[in-house]
Amino acid sequence: MTWLKIPVISYSAETDQFLLFLQFCFRRVVQIHYNIENFKSRNPVVTVGIFDGVHRGHKYIINRLIEIAEVKGGESVVITLWPHPRHVLNHDPSLTRLITTLDEKIQILSEFDISHLVILDFTHEFSRLLSHEFIKNILVDKIGIKHLVVGYNHRFGNDREGDILRLQNHASKHHFTVEQLLSYGNGQQIISSSLIRDALLNGDIRTANESLGHRFFISGKVIGGSRIGRSIGFPTANIRSEHPLKLLPKDGVYAAKVLIRDTWHFGMLNIGIRPTINDNPEHKTIEVHIIDFDKDIYNQQVRIDLEERIRDEMKFATVDMLRDQLLKDKKVALEVFKRLDTGKGNT
Repeated sequence: MTWLKIPVISYSAETDQFLLFLQFCFRRVVQIHYNIENFKSRNPVVTVGIFDGVHRGHKYIINRLIEIAEVKGGESVVITLWPHPRHVLNHDPSLTRLITTLDEKIQILSEFDISHLVILDFTHEFSRLLSHEFIKNILVDKIGIKHLVVGYNHRFGNDREGDILRLQNHASKHHFTVEQLLSYGNGQQIISSSLIRDALLNGDIRTANESLGHRFFISGKVIGGSRIGRSIGFPTANIRSEHPLKLLPKDGVYAAKVLIRDTWHFGMLNIGIRPTINDNPEHKTIEVHIIDFDKDIYNQQVRIDLEERIRDEMKFATVDMLRDQLLKDKKVALEVFKRLDTGKGNT
């Protein structure tokens, strides 16, 4: 008999990182569908939602979805709607800013061990579907649903007329099962996208990040700027957000981490009108100073994760006074990174 010799690996931080790497390597690659005409799945276990932000409440549902799919020997299917229904149905789409753009939402959802991500095109025509039409035409005929997982306040169909009782009646008729989960909160209040939007608009990054279960981030392309920052020793990358309705937190300076070409860097982010050097108060900018970094990243895509708010945006009498304050901000930002001790990756 030939024996296979297995090396003994003692536990260490490096071992932990190696195991995480193996888990990543063998993780299921999610199939993304923009069209469901020929959708195929084995015993689909489904959830449906907007999932703006993909916060901890959403993650609670998705993790339960994955668990049920494993027990039932099926495949997990997350169905999300795009554009955001309020952007289609409301006269003023800007009233509902996005915590996550579509690409950002896909990025977060793809980190879960789900089998399928379906993106349904939300149109005025789609919005007129009654609950029984959505169930029959989409979930039953197109997806082939076997089990549905929904949140505590899930409603669907035209004017949100489909509630859990109606859903259970249709489930019995079309031979699939339904599970409704309890609300998910932080001990004081139920976590919701509205709660997170309010926290961001108030500059409360800690509450937003805690409710999200990951750091709030902004994705965009580096564009040309005035280069004034470089002249005072603080070069910045000016960022154009990838969606005009992306929610931006309250104006101010933030400790942030910047992802460039798969590498994380420490940085200081400014959101606002730059009152010391800007004559146009209507022109809001997103610019980040990447600490100890001096490479040309013009026209590249970057991701900026907000860690903690440092201060409000301020107007200084001179550029020299601005530079002195930036030196103080840099010190505070480095102290934030050291205190949180999260390294350069996402939480």
